[in-house]
Amino acid sequence: MDSRLILVNLLVRLGVAAAVSSALVRSREVQDRLFKEDRNLHDKLVLVLAVGAPFALGVMVRSLVHNFLAADMGLECAILLGVVGGRICGVVGGTFVAIPALVAGEWLTLPMNLLAGFMSGELRDICKNREDIWTFTPFVDLSVYRWVRRMLTRPSLEWQSTFFAVILGLEYVRMLLSREFPGRIFAMYFPGWQMHLAILAAAVASIAIPLKVWNNTRIERKLEEQERLLLQARMEALQSQINPHFLFNTLNSIASLVRFDQEGARELIVKLASILRRLLRKNEAFVLLREEVEFVDDYLDIEVARFGRDKLRVLKELDPGSLEALVPSMLLQPIVENAVKHGLAPKIDGGSITLRSRMAEGKLFLEVEDDGVGMSREPGSSGIGMPNVAERLKVLYGDTAKMRVESRAGAGTRVELELPILQAPEGVGEPDSVASALYAARSSTPR
Repeated sequence: MDSRLILVNLLVRLGVAAAVSSALVRSREVQDRLFKEDRNLHDKLVLVLAVGAPFALGVMVRSLVHNFLAADMGLECAILLGVVGGRICGVVGGTFVAIPALVAGEWLTLPMNLLAGFMSGELRDICKNREDIWTFTPFVDLSVYRWVRRMLTRPSLEWQSTFFAVILGLEYVRMLLSREFPGRIFAMYFPGWQMHLAILAAAVASIAIPLKVWNNTRIERKLEEQERLLLQARMEALQSQINPHFLFNTLNSIASLVRFDQEGARELIVKLASILRRLLRKNEAFVLLREEVEFVDDYLDIEVARFGRDKLRVLKELDPGSLEALVPSMLLQPIVENAVKHGLAPKIDGGSITLRSRMAEGKLFLEVEDDGVGMSREPGSSGIGMPNVAERLKVLYGDTAKMRVESRAGAGTRVELELPILQAPEGVGEPDSVASALYAARSSTPR
């Protein structure tokens, strides 16, 4: 075969390695098995079948289309499965991709693939830092001084250089076998040391490219997980600001009744106990709107007892379909509390608070409106509650949620929230499940 055709096939092989590895890692199932450190037998089988199938197809294509040599990456597949999945994956995967070659009469392919899968699996086991596997590069350390100094001060096996040498050794042995036993094993071979170097370099690059592609996806998954955990941590931190704030104000309300209405105070303590049970369920970052309204009802019962039913009236205009939507826990209570304290408390004859909910255009709209004295300053300039709500919406929903505040002096205030509708997964209130669903919703939203 002409040397130029060999070089063209080597370049095409690098493209095949990049294309196949990129296509494989698009599957979430493959990602889960590929990046898992502790795999059971089922995981290993799925990994071998998923990764080995396209490479086995390439071996079959090469055996049928004799000029398309770049499609055969069976040896590379055995090495990749071994170094990523371990000895079992390497040996089973090497056997799997060797089947088309065995059908074509290339019987030396099987022992060669078994050797490659076993050796790469052994290398995985002796690798102390698994990051060395994912960060493997064909560009070895050229600083002889640093290498010698490191070996003199702390002698150790340099894993990446060893893996580099093993790939070269396996490819060179395959080249020798194909020369000595033509037709019994496939390898690109052409006389001359320059061509030997090119073939060996392509073999190393064909391993490094899939590892690089997979490592990029692996890093992206880690960043997503870190952002999800940060999101969850910020949710908990922001919610912890509200709880003591709310409890402090509620206890003051109860204290004002203890002196002249002990029975009423006992009833409010029961209401407070119900509220405390809700607050102590810290894992509930999200709840159904129905539960959030019930929580607000308990709070308003306390405030109605404090102000009197003639001075604090509560109206509800709730769409029944919206009550099963997910909302952040403790979302409405700070807004309602703000309406009571800053809108109605300063008003001599009291007033009313109206709660509204509706669903439209894939959004959930919530409103809290009062007919109090209105705001004389910017919303949230006093207290913790309103700024907390605004910050939580930004943290949880990004740009997909909106908070609008309309206020007129002497006419009252209306706060409207516009939220994406989240589907309630199993285990509503578990931060992992809800935060994951929320992160997925945010990630899929066009920006």
